[in-house]
Amino acid sequence: MRGVRKRLLVWISYRGAARIGLGIAAVMLTVVLLTQEVPATRTWTYWTLPLSGKVIAIDAGHGGVDGGAVSKQGLVEKDLNLAIALQLRDFLQQAGAIVVMTREGDYDLAEEGTSKISKRKTQDLLNRAKFVKDKHASLLLSIHMNSIPSPKWSGAQTFFYPNQPENAILASLIQDEIRRNLGNTERLAATVNTIYLLKAMDEVPSALVEVGFLSNPGEATRLADSEYQKKVAASIYQGVLRFTAGEKWGTGNPGGAAGGKTGS
Repeated sequence: MRGVRKRLLVWISYRGAARIGLGIAAVMLTVVLLTQEVPATRTWTYWTLPLSGKVIAIDAGHGGVDGGAVSKQGLVEKDLNLAIALQLRDFLQQAGAIVVMTREGDYDLAEEGTSKISKRKTQDLLNRAKFVKDKHASLLLSIHMNSIPSPKWSGAQTFFYPNQPENAILASLIQDEIRRNLGNTERLAATVNTIYLLKAMDEVPSALVEVGFLSNPGEATRLADSEYQKKVAASIYQGVLRFTAGEKWGTGNPGGAAGGKTGS
């Protein structure tokens, strides 16, 4: 006796089959979305960071055997320059910039084994310029402090080398933010022709910020305060934002204020 095969027949209408097909497609789409990052999210994250993709070099002036200026209280310029530079780095990185620093500690960039101080300073400056160029920076910010024999001078000032129009714009926008946020000076950005690092930046927009006078006791105390350092860094940062956004400005005041150690 032959076995009897049992068959199960399921009748599905065209509408039911379409619903099943749509359900399967929906499940597959959900799996794809859960396993991959949504492109719109990547685009939103990228475009909301104003400095994304920009390489910005920060130069904390002096370092190592070269301490720079020293206040009557014993505050050393190289240490304060670095503290402000690190604050500035954080602001720029949070805005999406790739930040490179000529130094992140108490050292210079002179060749190992060079003992003569003057030769170390020369090598240091040459290597700082090379470092910035090798990193293909889109702009350079150098942090220094001023010092002159008279204690009456105070206030920050931004300097630029007049070899390209962008330098004047960058320096003027930074100085405008310094004037507005710190409220301790009416100076405008000024040209300077004695700073090797600025002169070496023939294609990189650059500015040097003398953030205050260590020769002024009151200002020296403020420059050693971390909150004030953060305020200085924020002012420079806001100037950079305006510059990278394409804002224009005049060439500033070519005369400048009382001269200090800006040639160091």
